[in-house]
Amino acid sequence: MAEAADFQGTSASPARRWLRRTGTLLAGAPLLAGLLQLPAAGPAQAAGPESLQAAADSGSVSVAVDSLTPSVPGNGDTVTVTGTVTNKGKRAVTDAQVDLRLGTSLDTRSSIDAVTRRTAYQPGVDGAPVGGKYVKEFSKLVPGVSQTFSISVPTGKLDLGGQGVYPLAVSLSGETTAQPWQQVLGIERTFLPWQPDGADTKTRTTVLWPLLSTSHMTAETGSDESQTPVFSDDELAKEIAPGGRLQQMVSLGRQLDVTWVIDPDLLASVDAMTESYRVQAEGGRTTPGTGGEAARQWLTQLQQAVQDKEVVALPFGDPDLASLAHNGTGVTGSLSHLKEATDVASATVESILHVKPATDFAWPVNGAVDPSIVKVATSAGADKLIARSDSLAENGGLPYTPSAARPIGGGTTAVVADARMSTAFQGDLTRASRSTLAVQSFLAQSLALNLQTNDERSIVVAPQRMPSASQAQAMAEAVTALQGGTWSASQDLTAAAAAEPDSAAATRVPPASRYPSALRKQELPRAAFQQIATTKEKLDRFKVILSKQARVVTPFGRAMNREMSTSWRARAAEAADYRDSVEAYVDTLAGQVTLIDKSETKLSGRSATIPVTVQNNLVQGVDHLVLRLTSTSPRRLEIGGEVFSEQPVTVSGGHSQTVKFPTSAQANGKATVIAQLYTQDGQAYGAPVRFDVKVTEITATVMLVIGGGFLLLVLAGFRMYTQRKRAAARDAEEDGSPAREEAEGESENPEGPDARLTSEELFDQESDTGTRAAGPEQPSDPAPDTAAESADPSGTGERVDR
Repeated sequence: MAEAADFQGTSASPARRWLRRTGTLLAGAPLLAGLLQLPAAGPAQAAGPESLQAAADSGSVSVAVDSLTPSVPGNGDTVTVTGTVTNKGKRAVTDAQVDLRLGTSLDTRSSIDAVTRRTAYQPGVDGAPVGGKYVKEFSKLVPGVSQTFSISVPTGKLDLGGQGVYPLAVSLSGETTAQPWQQVLGIERTFLPWQPDGADTKTRTTVLWPLLSTSHMTAETGSDESQTPVFSDDELAKEIAPGGRLQQMVSLGRQLDVTWVIDPDLLASVDAMTESYRVQAEGGRTTPGTGGEAARQWLTQLQQAVQDKEVVALPFGDPDLASLAHNGTGVTGSLSHLKEATDVASATVESILHVKPATDFAWPVNGAVDPSIVKVATSAGADKLIARSDSLAENGGLPYTPSAARPIGGGTTAVVADARMSTAFQGDLTRASRSTLAVQSFLAQSLALNLQTNDERSIVVAPQRMPSASQAQAMAEAVTALQGGTWSASQDLTAAAAAEPDSAAATRVPPASRYPSALRKQELPRAAFQQIATTKEKLDRFKVILSKQARVVTPFGRAMNREMSTSWRARAAEAADYRDSVEAYVDTLAGQVTLIDKSETKLSGRSATIPVTVQNNLVQGVDHLVLRLTSTSPRRLEIGGEVFSEQPVTVSGGHSQTVKFPTSAQANGKATVIAQLYTQDGQAYGAPVRFDVKVTEITATVMLVIGGGFLLLVLAGFRMYTQRKRAAARDAEEDGSPAREEAEGESENPEGPDARLTSEELFDQESDTGTRAAGPEQPSDPAPDTAAESADPSGTGERVDR
């Protein structure tokens, strides 16, 4: 029924179909042409159908091959080709027909490349039409309109010869009013790998399945005890959600026999998302993350997918080895970051996936190497380097592709991935036609490689680091077909690295001058590594005061690993923003431990204490700090009897501590004092606080004045007492003897009642008579000494404890 449907819907007469298929005879039969009212033959027609087609414009119709199944056919299979034809010209195409054309077997891998590059139709090269009923006809193709086709043909009808790679072209021929003769107006090519019987020798093929992403997690954690992680965005939630890129990688990869290559940073980030996390927003705010459930599901699927599979862990954050080698080795501490990233890789993967990964592989971007890259990679403990054959190229005399393992000296093995197969799935593969061509090209290269020699070889396929969802689907389709074929057997990466190397293969690492300039332009600059070093210095100064260093050191250490990530290539602005944010957050945290500013302080007296307050706004406590108070005028004011004094400081999280320093005044006037925090190793911590101390000492003259006033007060009281005695005596003389005797009795008894009057009673009596004596101070005022101790004489400034 499918084959019959190919002929339905056509209005071409039987005579025209017959004439189209017997063009050579018609070119020599003008009488018959006249009877059928055919148009006059053009010049090209006189030379036969092939020459006629060669003279045609083969680009006016677009042909797309959307699928070819099965990708690797066997004996008895039926090959089905589906696709779309679109008239891109300005004129309608009539008597259009889609044909399959099978070329001759290709002998070399370079010939496959040549077919891929060819665009226009070439008579005799693209093969003759299969013909017969295995065509699809259209009466008319309107400009701008697409039509679909499907042609199914048994492999027995394709006239396939022995094993090999056959170019399969799909062409559309037809007529236009401008050129009213049959011609090829559009063509698309793909490949048909043909290996009907089992190969005598199979190629051992290792396919790397990369699981990496860009950096999403920041150094910032929430201001709470649980340290809620903060992400720069929530894009990772989209990648691991159903249908997302990383979800597709896991779902497709679990069905394949591949070696998983994983960045531990990705695992750590997704693991952090399984709990509460927050995402940076505008204005310095953060909002709750949305990927918790997706993170839990993704990790569960990945744990199941990697069981009994080889897992290779890259250094944490996937550091850019080439950038580090070319621009970072001259910056102090850069190589130590790579070593730290390598050291934490195994523990991170094992704790999350519950498998022990291999950590002795390094993977420079695109597999491009030079001596400096090899040196940097091995400095962190890797003794195997994943390179690519377009970097570690052959000398040109080898007629076959050698095994991947190459000893390059110093106990290091370069595992050289095949460049053609590794780059087969790049570019936009969202269109089915591009994806189909990528799959068939990959399979064709693999079979052609296998047919080069009867020797067993180990081949590695290392695709791009972060395939898109469509690229991953094409990769999975190709690997599935390869592993179901008859010429390849799966092998893990460790086995490929340990395979016997080919003695004829190139082992010389190319010089730095051959490193691709396009890749150099994408590298992290030296300034990036210098900024990372500055951030590390600030972190080192900050961490020494913390009671729980790991709460800060760990997130910042991993953030600095992310700053060196390969994922920043071609994203210079984003990389700079990330580095700036990490450094700024170190400064923010360090600024949470600070001295409280002080206004002018006044001292009344020769000695007093000056309080200085240390504020800790961190969640955790700080220790190992020393507070130093220094007098800039020691002749006027001494701190603890010296120019400066120091005291240790320990402050709990979210609290403050006031430290009191004893001082002694040597002279009146103003003295500037500097308060500064130091770490125990003598490094200044934070900004100093400067304030003035005004000394107002109580002098001997003031004491004489106060003493004189007190003496006048006593004399005034005595005077009042004698006056009362005299008045009482006069009254007694005037009233008679009894009163006189009483007065005399009182005068003889100095211990009488009036002699025991208090000073307050004397003042009361003085008030009654209106003769109170004035003194230097009112009795209700505080005593001078008390006032000097407890209040600021000027009424401004800070209180100071003696």
